Amino acid sequence: MLFQTLDKKSECIGVFVDDQILDHIPDNISKTWAFAPHFEDKDIEYARLFCHGKTLEEACPENLKESWRSISLRMRAYLISFHEAKINLDDVCFYDLVPKRFLFDYYSLKSKITEHVFENYKKPVNYNFLLGLSGMVNEMKSNKLNIDVKSISSGMIKYKTREFAKNISRKNPRIDYNIFGTKTGRLTTTKDSFPILTLDKDHRSILAPNNDVFIELDYNAAELRVFLGLLGIEQPKGDIHAWIGENVFSGKYSRDMVKKKVFAWLYNPKAKNQELEKMFNKQQILDKYYDGAVRTYFGRKIISDHHHALNYIIQSTTSDLFLRQLIKVRDFLKEKKSYIAFCVHDSFAIDTAAVEKNFISEIIEIFSGTVLGNFKVNISIGKNFGNMNKI
Repeated sequence: MLFQTLDKKSECIGVFVDDQILDHIPDNISKTWAFAPHFEDKDIEYARLFCHGKTLEEACPENLKESWRSISLRMRAYLISFHEAKINLDDVCFYDLVPKRFLFDYYSLKSKITEHVFENYKKPVNYNFLLGLSGMVNEMKSNKLNIDVKSISSGMIKYKTREFAKNISRKNPRIDYNIFGTKTGRLTTTKDSFPILTLDKDHRSILAPNNDVFIELDYNAAELRVFLGLLGIEQPKGDIHAWIGENVFSGKYSRDMVKKKVFAWLYNPKAKNQELEKMFNKQQILDKYYDGAVRTYFGRKIISDHHHALNYIIQSTTSDLFLRQLIKVRDFLKEKKSYIAFCVHDSFAIDTAAVEKNFISEIIEIFSGTVLGNFKVNISIGKNFGNMNKI
């Protein structure tokens, strides 16, 4: 049975089903537009995942577009009026603030668009991954950030820091990730989100944990390890740049020089390096995952020219692999006080309760055990995000 939620907050139970507004959730619901945390444990299919993140306006059939534009303007007018009246929608249920007739018209039309998507789009091959990812980013969004502007007071002499502090005071203290923001699968954030992905290193100390400490985990040279994994080469247990320096260049270059040489060669199709090419066959990966379009290890299809193909293959596979491992960590942390606070590309921070620090070794084991081999994990700890010490 197709339905729509009237508010995503778990304490606001209201659904639109069969042209009725109900204050309870029927047992036989099965399809709706977008993920809501109320239903994570139920067998629900989500139309927005079927149409790869399109908005309702983008997915709307032509015969309903004018009606949808009209009712969307009415919705926007309500939201503006709430903002001007300083009503925080986090504190109230949306459906208590608007007329019942509007709710009926809006969600009736939303249901027609949802039905159109299910009738005209195939279920994605990575649907279960997208579903798990939706649950994880919704959980991160629900956790209010502990923002301490005083922590950057010593930098207020700089114009950039003053502007940052002013702008951040207007932001919702939550991180709202968009799982469809890039074609490679890397997460982006929405316009009103706390800007975690572009946060200047000088401003990171503004974030403090709600528990006791942040513990940050990331992979040692994630993209290089994916490259090795796709070639079927066993993962080095230590630092991968030191391993390449010893096994490819016979120790004649510094670690930093090895790193520069590898990346200058890896992502430039015209670059030549006989020493690297003796051990690593880039063409082998292109032959397997590129045929005019990229089709990654995880089944993601990306339109690409030959010049960018290897870059897309590695970056997309790295992103999908990282997020899959992160979902496993999130599942492990369920029912615990510690939780994933945020992620930045291929690193993530756990807002950790001191009494649960003994779980970290298990989390490292989960995170490192990828389908492309055991990846070396780097670990840092700190009382705020700007002062993280490697351990």
